[in-house]
Amino acid sequence: MPTWAAQKISRRHETLIRWVLFVCAALSVLTTAAIIFVLLSNAVYAPGAKTAFFERVSLWQFLTTARWKPTDGPGGHFGIWPLLVGTLQVAVIASLVSVPAGLGAAIYMSEYAHPREREFLKPVLEILAGIPSVVYGFFALKFITPWVLKPVFGVLGLEISIFNSLSAGIVVGIMVTPLIASLSEDVIRAVPRSLREAAFALGSTRFDVSARVVVPAALSGILASFLLAFSRAVGETMAVAIAAGGNPLLTLNPLRGAQTMTGFMVHASTGDSAADSISRMSMYAVGITLFVMTLSINLLSGWIMRRYREVYQ
Repeated sequence: MPTWAAQKISRRHETLIRWVLFVCAALSVLTTAAIIFVLLSNAVYAPGAKTAFFERVSLWQFLTTARWKPTDGPGGHFGIWPLLVGTLQVAVIASLVSVPAGLGAAIYMSEYAHPREREFLKPVLEILAGIPSVVYGFFALKFITPWVLKPVFGVLGLEISIFNSLSAGIVVGIMVTPLIASLSEDVIRAVPRSLREAAFALGSTRFDVSARVVVPAALSGILASFLLAFSRAVGETMAVAIAAGGNPLLTLNPLRGAQTMTGFMVHASTGDSAADSISRMSMYAVGITLFVMTLSINLLSGWIMRRYREVYQ
C-alpha cells in the first residue's frame, strides 16, 4: 500500500477515535444537564399543568423554618433543617470513623507494608467498597445497634433507639474508608523517593518520615480524598434510610433516629401520593439542595488540589 494511502487511513482512524472520545466526554455533561433540568423543572418552574414546589412554598420558608412534615393540605411544613442536620450528622460521624482508619491504612500500605501484604490488604479493602449499601444498612440495624451500641451505652445509663444516627454514621464510615485509603495511598506513593531518603539520611525514624515528610508533602491529595469521601457520605441512601430511620426530627443527639435528605427521597419516591402533589414535588426541592451541597464539596476539593498541590521535578 502506498505511504500516502496508509497515512490517509491513519488520519481517518484518528478522527474517528477523537469523535468517539468527544461523545464519551459529552455524555457526562449532557447527563448532568439533564439532571439539573429535571430538578429545576419540578422544583422551581414547572411548565404545563403542574405547579412547581417553590411556586407553592417560598424559598425563605424552605431555608429558615425548622419543621419538616411534607403532607398535602394546610398541615404541611417544609423546613429543610431537620433533613439537613440529619444528613450532616451522619456524614460527620462517618468522617470521624473513616478518616483515621482510611489514612492509617494508606500510610501502612505505602510506607510499612511488605509488597505481599499490600497485595493482600488492598483487595480486601476494595471488597468493602463492593458490598451493597443495603447490606450495610441491615448490618447496622441487626448487629451494630443491638450488639455493640446498646451494651456500651447501657453501661453508661443512656438509652439508644433502634434507629439512630450513630449506627448509620458508623456503617457509612466503613463504606467510605476504602475510598480514602485508596486515594490517599496513591498520592502518598506519588511523593518522590528522594524526600524519604533525605529524611532517613538525617537520622529520622520511619514514623517521622511518614508523619513529618510524606504526609505533609501529599496533604493536598489527602484533603481532597477526605472531601470526596464526605461528599460520598452525604449522598449515601439505602444504608442511612435503613439504619437512621425516617423520623425528621431536628436533633443533635446521635442516639436518636433522624432522617437524611436521601432517606426522605427514598420514602417520598415510594409513597402513594399524586405525581403533582406538593409532597411529591418536595422531593425535587430536597434533590436540588443535595445537588448543591455535593457540587460545592467537589468544587472545594478541586480548589484544594490546585491551590496546595506540590509539584516535584
